[in-house]
Amino acid sequence: MTNPLIIGQYVPGHSVIHRLDPRAKLLIVFAYVLIVFLANNAATYALLSLFAFAFAALSRIPFSFIARGLKPILWVVLFTLLLHLFMTKEGDVIYQIGALSVYEGGIKQGVFISLRFLLLVLMTTMLTLTTTPIEVTDGVESLLGPLKKMRVPVHELALMMAISLRFIPTLMEETEKIMKAQAARGVDFSGGRFSERMKAIVSLLVPLFISSFKRADELATAMEARGYRGGEGRTKFRQLAWKPVDTVFLAAVALLFALLCLLRS
Repeated sequence: MTNPLIIGQYVPGHSVIHRLDPRAKLLIVFAYVLIVFLANNAATYALLSLFAFAFAALSRIPFSFIARGLKPILWVVLFTLLLHLFMTKEGDVIYQIGALSVYEGGIKQGVFISLRFLLLVLMTTMLTLTTTPIEVTDGVESLLGPLKKMRVPVHELALMMAISLRFIPTLMEETEKIMKAQAARGVDFSGGRFSERMKAIVSLLVPLFISSFKRADELATAMEARGYRGGEGRTKFRQLAWKPVDTVFLAAVALLFALLCLLRS
């Protein structure tokens, strides 16, 4: 059974993006998330798009696979676009339908905000597609290492983050199974009155929550059986090693930031 949502999944590979240090990838994505909010014109968004698509191309993951994974969020993008089209009243009126007017500023703002959302999802998805949950855990723990002096449970926080990412595709598959099972029993998730739809959603959420708690309990039992007692005193089988290529990619992000500052309106 294929999961339409690809965020949280890992695609094995030997590309330059796969071989990057997980700390470098985390810093790149975190910096990109901050930088993307600096864009405010066509040139800056074109530059951000070029960087994101180049990053995806270097991962050697087929664009068709990535596009299929982004389909579930298209309705959010469409809703954002329509919201700005009819709510932003800036510039000249381009089109009018009764009491609703579409302004030039609304089109511009809707396209930019929708593109920003897509780029954010694309870059965060590329992180999970090219980095295993264990690497994400090690990277976050290493970056947050200085907080250990303040008695912050860094290892546990990193582990929770990695488990959450890993459980996203698992819960999506479980949701699909439950929906098919309920549909076979006559539950209609797409038709009927609002009250009937709410009852259908409840019939989906209850078994999903039960299944989630069961999986969490099984995971806790398995970790306890293997002697897990937190990060204190634990050694690592795979040691993180910073390479020159990691510095090159971080320098590329710094260059992207400088260009955005120059091209901003």
